[in-house]
Amino acid sequence: MSQSTQETAIAVSDDIRRAALDVRANAYVPYSDHPVGAVLISDSGRTYAGCNVESANYKGLCAEGSAIAALVSNGERVIKEIYVIGPGAHLCTPCGDCRQRIREFATVDTRIVVLDGDGAPLKQYRMDELLPDSFGPENLDKRSPMG
Repeated sequence: MSQSTQETAIAVSDDIRRAALDVRANAYVPYSDHPVGAVLISDSGRTYAGCNVESANYKGLCAEGSAIAALVSNGERVIKEIYVIGPGAHLCTPCGDCRQRIREFATVDTRIVVLDGDGAPLKQYRMDELLPDSFGPENLDKRSPMG
């Protein structure tokens, strides 16, 4: 973890903690038995939540993707903060696909926080720490929140 991230206290409001626990409880995980929830805050301050949804063909939807779909469905495009909660005491960081999805809507200041199974913060990241040397819209000469 970078020094700037270490020096920044990880604060999670009770509302975010409760929203993460609640959305994780809605996860549909009959195959992996690994429920995950994600709560994001857009740059407008609105909150969007999502959980993982599995299917029998093993091509499910991740919690982060579900929350991002809600963000985009409501006409927003920028993630200010995103919180991810798994089922246990270990880090449940976004998978590779979700790191790229988050990157699409992140800014250099977007905060990614991983919570433990009880909703307590374990670790936080900036986008460049979670997905270093990433490829984004600006690599295709398109507009991007990352610059």
